[in-house]
Amino acid sequence: MNVQEDTRDLDRFEQLVEDGLVKVCSGAGLLPAELVRNPDIDARWDVYIKDYIADAVVNFNEYPEAAIAWAGFLGLGVAWAWDADWQRYKDVPYRSWYGSRGWDDMDEHILRDILGLDLDGKEAKRISDCLLSCSTAVLGLLQHEGVETQTARGFYLLARTYTVLYRIGAGIELHRLGYKKVLIG
Repeated sequence: MNVQEDTRDLDRFEQLVEDGLVKVCSGAGLLPAELVRNPDIDARWDVYIKDYIADAVVNFNEYPEAAIAWAGFLGLGVAWAWDADWQRYKDVPYRSWYGSRGWDDMDEHILRDILGLDLDGKEAKRISDCLLSCSTAVLGLLQHEGVETQTARGFYLLARTYTVLYRIGAGIELHRLGYKKVLIG
């Protein structure tokens, strides 16, 4: 494969993952049929992606679902920050999203301390269950496609997966906050 074929393969996989996960989240009532995106939130992922991948790589073998799903929780938090006061939060460092146990409880920290949800409440459970379902679905897709995660291709497919989960999490929070995609023109 050449670079152009590799890029097409990665783009195809990313779109497949995004389309499938939007359906999963739409079915759970957490997203509309089309993912709402925001350039500020997407740009923040460009800043966080290297640090996130470093954490995910360390945790992937023992906690593959968390390594994938936590990107969605990060997206939730960044979308909340964008809505709350972007000037205040736009430059917060990646590690500020960690919980009291570091990366391990990032999900709980974002749900409870950032979004203000009761961890035992219906909304937090629905979001957590959905993001973990997305993670499990992606792991199944990777396995179905015969992807070995320790290879270069596996690494790049996982990086694309983390990006999609981040966007999904951001979309869930934007939807929760009442944002809708509007066509202008």
